[in-house]
Amino acid sequence: MSQQNNEEVAYARDYFKCFFTAGKKWAYQKTSLIDARARRIFDLMARACEAGVYPYQIALSGRSGPFVQAEGRDFMMLSSYDYLGLIGDRRIDDASIEAVRKYGTGTGGVRLLTGTIDLHRRLEAEIAAFKGMPQAITFSSGYLANVGVLTALLSSQDRVMMDSLSHRSLLDACRMAGVEVVRFQHNDMDSLRRELKSGSAHRTLIIADGVFSMDGDICRLPDLVAIKKEFGCYLMIDEAHATGVLGAGGRGTDEHFGVRTEEVDIWTGSLAKAIPSNGGFAAISEEVGVYLQHAAAPFIFSAALCPAAVAAAREAIGILKSEPERVTRVRENACFLREGLRDLGYDVGNSETAIIPVILRRDEAAALFAARLRERGILAAPVLFPAVAQGAARLRLCVTAAHSRDQLQSALDAFRELRGECAALMGVSQG
Repeated sequence: MSQQNNEEVAYARDYFKCFFTAGKKWAYQKTSLIDARARRIFDLMARACEAGVYPYQIALSGRSGPFVQAEGRDFMMLSSYDYLGLIGDRRIDDASIEAVRKYGTGTGGVRLLTGTIDLHRRLEAEIAAFKGMPQAITFSSGYLANVGVLTALLSSQDRVMMDSLSHRSLLDACRMAGVEVVRFQHNDMDSLRRELKSGSAHRTLIIADGVFSMDGDICRLPDLVAIKKEFGCYLMIDEAHATGVLGAGGRGTDEHFGVRTEEVDIWTGSLAKAIPSNGGFAAISEEVGVYLQHAAAPFIFSAALCPAAVAAAREAIGILKSEPERVTRVRENACFLREGLRDLGYDVGNSETAIIPVILRRDEAAALFAARLRERGILAAPVLFPAVAQGAARLRLCVTAAHSRDQLQSALDAFRELRGECAALMGVSQG
């Protein structure tokens, strides 16, 4: 290994070494910029760094895929959102390079003013056609798509009924909009009905994820559509983890259930998961689309999606439409790994998709188990509180179309070897 590589490895492993020194204390005072909310984070991270098992921000030294390079060695990647295995596809790379040559690296403005290029318009038309909606607009991230839509459409006179496991970006967007948010129990239609019957508002919007990002299960879309009609509500579905994963052609939750796309008023999604680029989208009616272009703050005040990202997304959507067998491979690979883990006695919750949680309950157990897998050459991201509820810490595995059956079997072999240690870790005290 070269001296430069050695230095990179040392830096990656000691990322916080100078910060979390032994015996270091923080004030956590009310008047401090970092107040008591930081205590749990700093305590957990200090212990992780001291034990050499800090699990986050592992810097890859090349592109993502079934195998990646980090810290001077190869790892099997088991937590990538690259569901269709398209990162590094030569056709997408070439499209991005050509866009940079023609348009440059940026657009020089926001979408409403001087930042729109013809590629934006083409991509939005293609997303609208792919999703089966009259219009689509794009944002520079999926997070901002949710923020843009909800802050532009809702006010304090309205209310939102949101699934309790919906993505943080949706909750943040509602808070920014100043709208009342009521959380109904996850995928529980009786709970949703009870909440709808209490209280009132000018307008009520029901929100759920197509595929829930921490549990890998699917919303009950037909029931949500029926309840929307029953109570005269609107319905929004976030397709970030459903696009390219659900439905025979990867169109998403509507295709999975055979629900007409227009039964949902607002579809949002990501262009940075199964579609290996950056950005997010909203697929809506023409009326809503025109309004959002002139009222959604991220469309007006945030930089336009860069040309390379737009070209990559366009090419990836074209590949998805012409190669639906990738969607089939994702489904088959996920079933193989999920059932294999269940057979080994692991708790994978209610996963139905390429997202497979391995629920370990304790934060320390998840961080330490991730470290044990890392020692065996496998990267699996632990998810801890507050990203999940206390007592629900887990590894979040993500299967892709690029994983081979042999690779997934080798991952199962590692989980088999660690079964005993897993049981011990789950008994670790959090005190």
